[in-house]
Formats: sequence, C-alpha cells, structure tokens
Amino acid sequence: MARIAADHSEPMTIVEAVIQANQFQKERVARKIMQAMENQLQGAVIGVLGLTFKPNTDDMREAAALTILPQLIEQGAILQVYDPEGMHEAKKYLHAYENIFYTEGVYQSCQGVDALVILTEWNQFRSLNWDKIKTGMRPRADGRFVVCDFRNIYDPIPMAQAGFHYVCIGR
Repeated sequence: MARIAADHSEPMTIVEAVIQANQFQKERVARKIMQAMENQLQGAVIGVLGLTFKPNTDDMREAAALTILPQLIEQGAILQVYDPEGMHEAKKYLHAYENIFYTEGVYQSCQGVDALVILTEWNQFRSLNWDKIKTGMRPRADGRFVVCDFRNIYDPIPMAQAGFHYVCIGR
C-alpha cells in the first residue's frame, strides 16, 4: 500500500508509521542480541533458528532475519542458521553475506555457538532438548549460555534456572 501511494504521490501516514515501527522493532532485536553478547560479536558464532516471516511458510518478504542478520554480520558475527522450510528462499535474499552457514537441523545450528537466537515460532522449536543444546554451546564469562527468544516460546524463569542468560521481548 505504501509503495502504491508513493507511486501516486499520495501520503499514507498511518501505513508509513507502521512500517517505521516494524523496522524499529527489528533493529531493537539486533541491539538486544548485541547486549546479550556484551557487544562482543567479532568472531562470535551465533545459531539462528527461524528465518521466515512466519512459521509454516517459506516466505521471506519482510522477515525480521533480513534486517537482523546483516547487522550481526556487520559487527563481526558468524551465523549458523536453520529454518524448516525457508532455507532456499533465505539464500536468495542473503546470498551476499559470506558469514552465514546454512545447517541441516536445529541441533547442528547450536554446535559451537556463543548464543542461540529464535526468530520464528516454528512448532519444532517449542520442544527443544536444552540439555543437548547446552552441551554444544560455549558459555559467557559468567558461565551462563545466551538464548535470545524473540518469539517468547519459553518461560524465562525455568530457562534462567537451567543456566541460560535468557533474553526475550516484552516481559
């Protein structure tokens, strides 16, 4: 709608404000990841679960990953990513970035990572084996493992009790 309005020199103030707010939220997520990593992303390996705009699709249009992942790479991060259906489409959009490695599954994305980020709420991400994930992750200096769950799939209290530095949105 905003593009059509702009093509016809008609302002769509409300739609434009929504687009700006959505972009701000994506940038906010990237900043939260950087903060969880204590702003030390140079050479850090980050596992990313979910690339698509929403679950059960390969749709990458307007996906948060398209804003967040380039920002992490610009800070020096190396990404190991997985999406159940969106890998092929993600490669089309993110082909210019060398530090993205596409994995074959959830647990492969978690091996050797300094942090794990959940960007899309696929059902298979709702029942992860956190003990298995933790054995493949590298802890922060404080001994905790960084998990940034931006779909609020997990409860912060049990995650903290299990030894995770758990970051989420809005709670």
